Amino acid sequence: MNDAPFTPAADPRMSAQDFAALGAPKTVYVREIGQDDVREVIGEDTQIPTDARFFAVHSADGTRMAIVDDRDAAFAGARQYDLDPVSVH
Repeated sequence: MNDAPFTPAADPRMSAQDFAALGAPKTVYVREIGQDDVREVIGEDTQIPTDARFFAVHSADGTRMAIVDDRDAAFAGARQYDLDPVSVH
């Protein structure tokens, strides 16, 4: 066992690129998003049914890659591009 005190680096945070490359660079994250998030992308005046659900696909660095209205379509679309989708809550 090493008894030396732990000394973190001057800036121990990882960059988004470092995080994306860590372990699984082909992993993408699928999560449900709200209608307000969708309106930010397609316009505030867009009429969206109140019961509509949307799912976003994000890369490991947090970049939004897609918005779809079906969870299964989000997973299928990611796999079509040889990516490995996982669900985030």
